[in-house]
Amino acid sequence: MIIQPAKRTESVKEYYFSRKNREIASMNVLRKEAGLDPIINLGIGAPDGMPPKVAIDKLVSEAVKPGVHAYQSYMGIPELREAFASWYKRYYRVELDPSKEIQPLTGSKEGILLISLAFLNPGDKVLVPDPGYPTYSSSARIVEAEIVPYDLLEENGWQPDFDALERMDLEGVKLMWTNYPGMPTGGRATRELYKRLVDFGRRHKILIVNDNPYSFILNDDPLSILEVEGAKDCCLELNSLSKAHNMSGWRLGMLAGEAAMVSEVLKVKSQMDSGIFRPLQLAAVEALGCGEEWFSELNAEYRKRREAAGHIFDVLGVRYDKASAGLFVWGKVPEKIIASSNSSTAMTAGERLSEAILHEAGVFITPGYIFGHNGENYIRASLCAPVPKLEKAAELIKSHLEQIENQVLA
Repeated sequence: MIIQPAKRTESVKEYYFSRKNREIASMNVLRKEAGLDPIINLGIGAPDGMPPKVAIDKLVSEAVKPGVHAYQSYMGIPELREAFASWYKRYYRVELDPSKEIQPLTGSKEGILLISLAFLNPGDKVLVPDPGYPTYSSSARIVEAEIVPYDLLEENGWQPDFDALERMDLEGVKLMWTNYPGMPTGGRATRELYKRLVDFGRRHKILIVNDNPYSFILNDDPLSILEVEGAKDCCLELNSLSKAHNMSGWRLGMLAGEAAMVSEVLKVKSQMDSGIFRPLQLAAVEALGCGEEWFSELNAEYRKRREAAGHIFDVLGVRYDKASAGLFVWGKVPEKIIASSNSSTAMTAGERLSEAILHEAGVFITPGYIFGHNGENYIRASLCAPVPKLEKAAELIKSHLEQIENQVLA
C-alpha cells in the first residue's frame, strides 16, 4: 500500500457477515467438488420473498420513461415523503410534516452512519445496546466517539434496566441507540418503554435514535417512539422497506424527526450521494400504500418459519422464545456447552456451537457474540429461508448431532 489508511479504520473490521459469507462461498466450492449440497445459510436477515407486485410493476413502467435517469433531489421526491408520512399516520398514529420531518435514505443502515457523522464529535459518548446491531458500534468508532454499552438481559425481556442506566456515569453521553423488535433478540417494545426512553432522553439531554425496521414482522401492533408526546424534542427514528416489504436489495429507507435535526443529517447526506433513482422512489410509494392484507400474508409465512426454526433449536437443546418478533429466532445454548467454555477457550459457547454445526452438518447459524458480550452464550437463526429449507437444516443437524456435541464439548 503506497500510503497508510486513516487511523479511524484501525478501530473497525470488515463486517462479520461479509467475512463469513466469503468463507461459506469457499466452503461451497469444495462441497460441490465433493458432491455435497451447498451450506444452508441461516445467517443474515435478507428477506427471500418477492416485493409487492405493484412496486415491481411501477419500477418497470417508470424505468423506461425518458427523463427519469438523472440526478434526483437530495431530499427525495415529494411523492415519497408524502407516502412515508401517510404510512406513519396510518400504522403508527404519528403526524409528520413531509416537507421537513422526513428524509428518504438508501436504507436505514446508511442513516446510522449519517446520524453519527451529523451529531458526534471525537470523544463524545454513545450508549449502545448489548446485544445489539454491530453497526451502532462501528459507526461510533468511525467518527471516533466512545462506546458505552448498556445491558439488555433476557430476564428483563431484553429491555433496558433504567435503574442501571441512571446509576451510570452519563457525563458526555450524547446519543443512545435503541431497536425494537430487537435484533438479534426478538424482544418487543411497549408504549411504556418508549415513554421511559423519551423521559430519559429529555432529562439527560441525550438524543434517542430508535432503529425501527422490524416493527411489522411477527408483530400485530407496530409501534413508533415518535408516538410518545414530546418525543420529537429528543428522538429520531429510522425505518425501512427492507424487512416489511421484502425490498432489502432496493435500499430504501427513511429518517423521521424534528425538522432541525433532520436538516442536520441532510447536510451530511447531500455530500455523499446525488439522490435515489426516481423509479425506485415511485415504486416505494406503491409499496407503502399496501394494506393490512400484505402484512397479514407476510406474517402468516413468518409464523410457519418461526416454528420450523424453533425445531432446529429443539434438536440442539437451545432455549428460545417461541413468540419472539422480528426476522430471527434467538436462543441460549445448553448449559453443558456454556460450562465447557472457560477463559482458556478461544471461542465463546455460541461460537463453538455455531462452528460445529457449520462444519459437521453444513448449516450456518450466527453466533451471538458478534452482537456483544451479553450474546456470547446465544445463537441466532434467520427466518429468511423457506420452511422446507429450515426443515432440511433440522434433519441435517439431527443426523450429525453426535459429531456436533463431540466437537463442541471436546
